[in-house]
Amino acid sequence: MHRTERRIRVAAVQMVSTASVESNLRVAGELIAEAVHQGAQFVVLPEYFCLMGMRDSDKVSLREAYGRGPIQSFLAEQAARRRIWLVGGTLPLSTDDPDRVFNSVLVHDPTGRRVARYDKIHLFSFRHGTETYDEARTIVAGREPVLVSCAFGDTTLRVGLSVCYDLRFPELYRRLREADLLVVPAAFTAVTGQAHWEALLRARAIENLCYVLASAQGGRHENGRVTFGHSMLVDPWGEVLAVRPSGAGVVVGTVDPARIAACRANLPALAHRVLQ
Repeated sequence: MHRTERRIRVAAVQMVSTASVESNLRVAGELIAEAVHQGAQFVVLPEYFCLMGMRDSDKVSLREAYGRGPIQSFLAEQAARRRIWLVGGTLPLSTDDPDRVFNSVLVHDPTGRRVARYDKIHLFSFRHGTETYDEARTIVAGREPVLVSCAFGDTTLRVGLSVCYDLRFPELYRRLREADLLVVPAAFTAVTGQAHWEALLRARAIENLCYVLASAQGGRHENGRVTFGHSMLVDPWGEVLAVRPSGAGVVVGTVDPARIAACRANLPALAHRVLQ
């Protein structure tokens, strides 16, 4: 008898994080529980889930040494308690520069064991009227793409890790082309999100013939920033399967390995690449 790869229930958590770490972790825990209640076995938190500070430097004050700290303990505890794969994206981890941090994604397995880390490679810079951002002032860029294998019984999903502004750089996702699922924790601005968010997510799914799960910040924050939201799950043909426009909540859907295999067999574009 041939084994049949089973479908996996996945969830993106959408938040409107505040300047209170305690409050954010409480809300994140409640939303993880909601996702699990809806059957999720794999859950992704948004960028800056633990803090949207009043100043850019607030995240530097919150930094943790890799491998220890209350935010990392929260992620490990939640994964083990709920028996899920948990992508905690993102939290500030220490660097050699006392004024800057890594903006890092950590992946924990259903035992709570940390199995992967990705430091955001592309750092956002943007000006629109009085709205300005320059992440390089407080963040050190990562260097390496990360692909992690997540087991669900007889089924294994290869998951490519990325964060927010990374979405604009298709060459990163080509390095992750073996992925069955790409995850994108994000805090897109309202302006750039309205213009480009869905188009970019669908493009990454289409060109890599895989699922894309994006977990976003979505609303008006204490610091006055407005994030776009629209957390969503996109299938390998570019179809949006589920979306949450704004506000805290969860987006739950199904990743079907057979759908990935069929799309890649019907349109073998990855095998047709000429430029490497």
